[in-house]
Amino acid sequence: MIVLAGTDFHGYKPAFEALAVGARREKADLIVVCGDITNFGTKEQAETLLRTLAEAGIPVFFVPGNCDPPSLMEINLKGVTCIHGSGAVLGGLVFLGVGGSPITPFNTFFEMSENEIAKILDRCLNNIGGVHGRSIVLASHSPPKNTRTDRTFMGMHVGSSSIRSFIEKHKPLLTICGHIHEAKGKDLIDSSLIVNPGPARQGNYAIIYINEDGLNVELKTIKL
Repeated sequence: MIVLAGTDFHGYKPAFEALAVGARREKADLIVVCGDITNFGTKEQAETLLRTLAEAGIPVFFVPGNCDPPSLMEINLKGVTCIHGSGAVLGGLVFLGVGGSPITPFNTFFEMSENEIAKILDRCLNNIGGVHGRSIVLASHSPPKNTRTDRTFMGMHVGSSSIRSFIEKHKPLLTICGHIHEAKGKDLIDSSLIVNPGPARQGNYAIIYINEDGLNVELKTIKL
């Protein structure tokens, strides 16, 4: 399976257009969007932007970010699935999702306590039921705490402790995240790979190859 992953678009339509082209070029089987689709925008704006990706003819799974209104969970577009608090199965893998972010100092649209995040992750598992860790791909807006993918310019680790606990317990094959723009990169929690593609608003995305031999991730940047 080939997955194109993007995050932190912040309402920039050229980024959606470029990733749609990239997904076709890479012959992707799936596009995963890890939030901040809009920049404090509306559900209607998000629908327009996600439709741009869907027009590539490739399934789109997404979660909203902290700069998106929670109403994005109500989006109903052909070929586009919100997996926040639930999940979807494709190619023998189970994709689970948690959007929003832990509480920030900035009072953004979609923030939750760590307890709320943990409950959403539990709901994901309950909705899917009985999945093995190595068949799970987690799409989260927030990165797990204390990794290369959650470190700010100031050196602070601001990811989610609940997401980290979920990864430590259930050992998903892969976690795709975003939120911390400057923390583009990869890391491991035990054997679970964590990928922050970097902000799509600046042309960043990831191509992820998943097969019986494991994972290969390429972090890419295109000029917008």
